Amino acid sequence: MNSRRTFIKDSAISFGILSGLTNGLSPLFSNEKENASPFPRFDHFVNEEDYWSAISQCFTVNPSIINLNNGGVSPSPRIVQDAVKRYCDLSNEGPSYYMWRILDQGREPLRRSLGVLAGCDPEEIAINRNATEALNTVIYGLDLHTGDEVLGTKQDYPNMINAWKQRASREGIVYKQIDFDFPVEDDEKIVSAFKNAITENTKIIHITHVINWVGQILPVKKICGMARSHGIKTIVDGAHSFGLLDFDIPELGCDFFGTSLHKFLSAPIGSGLLWIKKDNIKDIWPLVCNDNPRSENIRKFETLGTRNFAIEQGIHEAIHFHNAIGKKRKENRIRFLKNYWSAKVKDLPGVKIHTSFKDQYACAICGISFEGKTAAELDSFLFEKYKIHCVSVKWENIHCVRITPHIYTKLSDLDILVDALHHFARS
Repeated sequence: MNSRRTFIKDSAISFGILSGLTNGLSPLFSNEKENASPFPRFDHFVNEEDYWSAISQCFTVNPSIINLNNGGVSPSPRIVQDAVKRYCDLSNEGPSYYMWRILDQGREPLRRSLGVLAGCDPEEIAINRNATEALNTVIYGLDLHTGDEVLGTKQDYPNMINAWKQRASREGIVYKQIDFDFPVEDDEKIVSAFKNAITENTKIIHITHVINWVGQILPVKKICGMARSHGIKTIVDGAHSFGLLDFDIPELGCDFFGTSLHKFLSAPIGSGLLWIKKDNIKDIWPLVCNDNPRSENIRKFETLGTRNFAIEQGIHEAIHFHNAIGKKRKENRIRFLKNYWSAKVKDLPGVKIHTSFKDQYACAICGISFEGKTAAELDSFLFEKYKIHCVSVKWENIHCVRITPHIYTKLSDLDILVDALHHFARS
């Protein structure tokens, strides 16, 4: 009882901070005229550090390091962590009772909440563990035959590339990859690259919404529209876009969408979402066996047996936290942080920024490298000298250090990053 009271008290405090700050600054978000944007004066608010300082205090990040690898996995705010711990404790009071008869009943309300967040019918959403599981469900669930072609890029996520290569090795489908030299700031150039690679045998186009290596945003809606005009299905890897960019899944025009919720949504680590356009559900075989694999019920993709119910139910709190901030406010803040540090180092001698400064083509993730130095050398320097945690990238034609802030990232930490990069340039 005491732990539950503490949880409720802490939750109230956290949401009180968010609510109070949001309400206190509501004039900045009020519509000044009919049909005005709900965020007409956002640019005046994006760097209001009092607000974002309070948001930062909702996280439990270790102050001994500066975590700028949020593109890999994001931390959850304390309220989400507390919920997971509480549900885990409850499960262990009587696992078969509390998991199956209590917590399992929370999946349908969660499905509805995710449907609202994604702007779609909840009957199109399956809840799983990450983007890899979601997208592999589709990749292995599609009826493809020898000679059928799948089109992707060399800059897609390795797990997706390997899944397609495995299908090609086992079943004789043809997996083709086009190549990009990012950043690319031309929608037509990107769409045309996909279009020109299409043949009469192309059945699927696999699209990464936000390239995980350097943060390039692809014009997914235009690619999907082009594919649809050729009778081709589209799969979108939204691991780095969902919870970051302000969009509804159906408006992308794709047939399948998979994402991890433990990235920019900051849901519990090990949570994901699969969206399948309702008309396509019956055509996809479940990755894990189901008694009715050709069912039109999205739940056939959730027959995982015993799962971590605490993590699953903790997603609720992440959605509440996300909604309290607001989609567009969050997207613009993180983009502001990305531009804040990168603009201050883009003119350093020998530096290369691998990511666009245009809002249309980038948001959180940014790649940086120095001529004559390896990404691993820069990565080691940042951590050993300044305790800045990021990640070095060596993939295809991309060699850089990936730096990814989040809403809890302080400007003072980014100032340290800027100093560190100036130091590295001098050395």
